Amino acid sequence: MLTTSEKKFSSIYGIIVCLELLTGSLETLSALHYIFKPAILISLLIFFILKSNALHKPLRLIIILALVFSLAGDVFLMFVDVSPNYFLLGLIAFLVAHIMYVIAFLKQRNKAAKPFGFITFLMLFASGLFYFLKDGLHDMLIPVVIYMLVILSMSTAAFMRKGNVSKRSYILVFLGALFFMISDSILALNKFYEPLAYSNINIMLTYALAQYLIIIGLLKLDQASH
Repeated sequence: MLTTSEKKFSSIYGIIVCLELLTGSLETLSALHYIFKPAILISLLIFFILKSNALHKPLRLIIILALVFSLAGDVFLMFVDVSPNYFLLGLIAFLVAHIMYVIAFLKQRNKAAKPFGFITFLMLFASGLFYFLKDGLHDMLIPVVIYMLVILSMSTAAFMRKGNVSKRSYILVFLGALFFMISDSILALNKFYEPLAYSNINIMLTYALAQYLIIIGLLKLDQASH
């Protein structure tokens, strides 16, 4: 169950996401896209800061850094049309954000967890994705492979929280990690394989949902478990 404040924030967050989808899709409103896209992470960051005082300070700081670097990545990717260097900067920013999430999730890991089956699934998924991407990567081959390994690590770390945090927190964060992986996969296919229909909408929806689920899930931690 969401708290009253979480329900209010969810409504505001949903409106911001819808406005971003609208302004990002309509050329006549494209100028507002530069406001609403960063507003997604800014709103999430403010909400987390206000509601996370009960979390351990090191964990809280790591999550804040993950959101700040995600925000930086969003901003860089808005300017890819100006220079392709902004894509690499965005990739680096999100790479750091994922590393922050990995560190945070591993702090809550269940040491008895056996992720080998899940890792096998992830490697099969990544291998299939790489098959489609490889011919279009060129100079971005190494950065993209490194990024793929880190986001797979993030999903694995989210999986390994099972049994060491509340069930609600585990499910929300794990789903968020999976949606993050889906969002990045669509982005990669759209950029390095071939343009996909409604890619901007699908990327933004899955990304916004991923960040939302992770943050709400972290705010529902069982404090006694870490």
